[in-house]
Amino acid sequence: MRTDVHAHLWSEGYLRLLESYGRPEAAAHRGLGAGDSAQDLAARFALNDAAGIDHQILSVSPQGPYFADAGQAVTAARYANDHYAGLVRDHPARFSAFAALPLPHLDASLAELARALDELGMAGAGVTTDILGRSLGDPAFTALFEELDRRGGVLSLHPSGHDARSPLIAAHRMRWMVGAPTEDTICAMHLILEGVPRRFPRLRIIHSHLGGALPMLLPRADDHLPWEAPDTVERPTEAARRMWYDTVAHGHAPAVRAAAASYGADRLLLGTDFPYQNGPQLRRAVTFLTEALPPEQAEGVLTAGAQLVRRREP
Repeated sequence: MRTDVHAHLWSEGYLRLLESYGRPEAAAHRGLGAGDSAQDLAARFALNDAAGIDHQILSVSPQGPYFADAGQAVTAARYANDHYAGLVRDHPARFSAFAALPLPHLDASLAELARALDELGMAGAGVTTDILGRSLGDPAFTALFEELDRRGGVLSLHPSGHDARSPLIAAHRMRWMVGAPTEDTICAMHLILEGVPRRFPRLRIIHSHLGGALPMLLPRADDHLPWEAPDTVERPTEAARRMWYDTVAHGHAPAVRAAAASYGADRLLLGTDFPYQNGPQLRRAVTFLTEALPPEQAEGVLTAGAQLVRRREP
């Protein structure tokens, strides 16, 4: 089953809820074809069929339910997860979903994770590369990693869209073209330098966009480790191969080949970033893999998501 592990869907109700909590940027996700209306869903399914995509794993990122107010965060996370659970029940052949978590509130997030996995049958959890500006490598998030590791669970990561907190990105119209893969790269290195992939071997981490610039930086990171981060538990080239990476690369075959050479093709998973790759771009998200990689490797990438992320029955 060809499974897209990086696809978005936002309901009007969820976007309105975020706006009511003071997040006006949620409005930018309207009108993209990623809603839950009958018309949007029919068009999505037709596009997927044309592209040869059987199944999508949905996530609300980058509009995660992250608020300083715990009540708002919990309400938004439960709203998103209940909505997704209904979509999966209605379209089980088409959809699975990653749970939204009310971070940075750890106790509430662990409770919602348990509800989402055990009662709603969700495929894993999805979070952004930082939580309200806090690195995922922060020890405050260790309990989440521990619980997902205990379960052998999946954690899907997506850029937060906050320019990696750099004015050099924010002020120069590069939030998504440069800022997003920069956030992917920084997050992956935070986790590697904190030893997360080795400390939690049953935790299955999926990075967006091939891990950003990570394939080009791993040997450099290895060489710099002794004097810049000597307490790191293993070389970045080794730690990187413990994680997984979606193939959102906008048709750039050299990038996929570099990722396959750096991580191993068995660490790559089909991703489309729908609706941001749509129409011909959605089809290209599939076909360029068959052009970039040997046939057996390409088919393995296209179907690997179904093996890695198995939806649990509630």
